[in-house]
Amino acid sequence: MHAYRTHACSALRKTDAGKTVRLSGWVHRKRDHGGVLFIDLRDTAGLTQCVVDQGSPLIKEAEKWRPESVITVTGRVKERREGTANSELATGDIEVYIDEAVLQSQADILPLQVAEPDQAGEDIRLKYRYLDLRREGMHGRVRLRNAVIASMRRRMWEKDFQEFNTPIMTASSPEGARDYLVPSRLHPGKFYALPQAPQMFKQLLMVAGFDRYFQIAPCFRDEDGRADRLAEFYQLDMEMSFIEQEDIFRTMTDVIGGVFSEFSGWTGTPHKIVWQPNMAWNDAMLKYGSDKPDLRNPLIITDVTSVFAREDVTFNAFKTIIAKGGVVRAIRAPKVSDQPRSFFDKLNDWARGEGAPGLGYILFEGTEGKGPIAKFVPAAAQEELRKLAGIENGDAVFFICDQPYKAAKFAGRARDKVCDDLPAGHAYAREKDVFKFCWIVDFPMYEKDEKTGKVDFSHNPFSMPQGGLDSLNKKDPLEILATQYDCVCNGYELCSGGIRNHRPDIMEKAFAIAGYDRSVLEKKFGGMLNAFRFGAPPHGGCAFGIDRIVMILANEPNLREVYAFVMNGAYEDPMMGAPSEPTAEQLRDLHLKVVLPVKAKTEAA
Repeated sequence: MHAYRTHACSALRKTDAGKTVRLSGWVHRKRDHGGVLFIDLRDTAGLTQCVVDQGSPLIKEAEKWRPESVITVTGRVKERREGTANSELATGDIEVYIDEAVLQSQADILPLQVAEPDQAGEDIRLKYRYLDLRREGMHGRVRLRNAVIASMRRRMWEKDFQEFNTPIMTASSPEGARDYLVPSRLHPGKFYALPQAPQMFKQLLMVAGFDRYFQIAPCFRDEDGRADRLAEFYQLDMEMSFIEQEDIFRTMTDVIGGVFSEFSGWTGTPHKIVWQPNMAWNDAMLKYGSDKPDLRNPLIITDVTSVFAREDVTFNAFKTIIAKGGVVRAIRAPKVSDQPRSFFDKLNDWARGEGAPGLGYILFEGTEGKGPIAKFVPAAAQEELRKLAGIENGDAVFFICDQPYKAAKFAGRARDKVCDDLPAGHAYAREKDVFKFCWIVDFPMYEKDEKTGKVDFSHNPFSMPQGGLDSLNKKDPLEILATQYDCVCNGYELCSGGIRNHRPDIMEKAFAIAGYDRSVLEKKFGGMLNAFRFGAPPHGGCAFGIDRIVMILANEPNLREVYAFVMNGAYEDPMMGAPSEPTAEQLRDLHLKVVLPVKAKTEAA
């Protein structure tokens, strides 16, 4: 017999009754029922109830085993007595009567509970992460993550992609976030950068003729922490040659749609998989106030600037902003005339809490609208408003007025708030049990900094401008669209990508518009630029955030709940003590000196 196990703790069934087996695992729970000791033994696969029978010489020894101690037991499988089976447990029809037992490792008193719900804070959970990972929810989510990655790999291999590993220590490049730098001991004063993405390497693989690349790629970005962002994350990175945008969409819709279909019922409720038609970035910002809209929310934003610009409308708070280039956005809230006044007051209070002056509205009942600003909007203007926003009797419409980008962003948040505040069962409440996907396309190539007036890339600088060199030479930069796209699902950006700029002449012009002269381009991207001079195929790709995908499948709002080992929101690891102070010897070897900011010096003192 094997020294530790003949079966996993999830394996035994009625058909195994009468067998002598050996199991190993952790003491999950222990219960004393009048001299009979029941032990739930747990391993990574599941639970088995074990019994130390009354009068057994093991009773005194077993009483000493603390929860989470590791034991090996040998015993006989018996079918449970009638009425004692546990239908919620895979092994619930049997139990193992222990004849022999070995204590492999005694556990100390636990800092957090594993078998029972525990309200331990994040710091305790992360400090003792190995215990936290034993808990059913965390254990299951980490296994889900592994299964999702395995599914992705299999699906990419089936589509003839080759898997590569690209360098972790490389040169710094402007990807939109700060780099993590690694000092070089052999080259004093110089630094490597951890990759924000394998962008240039995967494009170079296309130049090398590999045609279809993918990687489960680690990426590093020195950004402030939040629930759906980590300093270190993983993505399903891919690139293809001799393709158009729709080829990327077909390929990855199949792969990602297949992954979501495979795991859609992981939380216990199967979800529908719905792919919406592609949506232009401008339309997404206008109708949903976000470039990652949650399409489970059926409410639509409408531009009603023309209504409030009318001479007969006397709402000067909006007119003043419109005169300075502002816009008015409207959110129709259908069938809310039966809601109490508190429904509207709470939304108004929410808006003030978000820094807005309020959330003005008109409630349409009968021939005239009611509400705080209805008296400023005469009947003819109200009729125009009805037509623009598709308003019917019983509907309310909420207004946001600001400069275009700010108005769009706040209207997007207000749209979600209005939807979430609708009563349960409302016809326009957010849909449940569905994953709604959409490809957002036609992103702007450039944007202007409001403070400096400088034109820069709005997203990925390596995307091909629509219209190529001709559009760069003839169009206003702010009107040029990039062949760039995102894939969004339920309000999350899952993927970003584009058809790449594979021609040196177009790249030089694109970077020149953003203020980067040729010398900067040669210095920062010389390797890729030189490669393009030796024949680069048209190519494109994208990268899907694995951690966000798992987060959505597991219905978890925080990325830290789907990782095995992770840092807290301040990017500290309380378990490993990172980041830590370097020794004097390490600094000397790296030719570095630590210069603390004034605040840090004061705190240290």
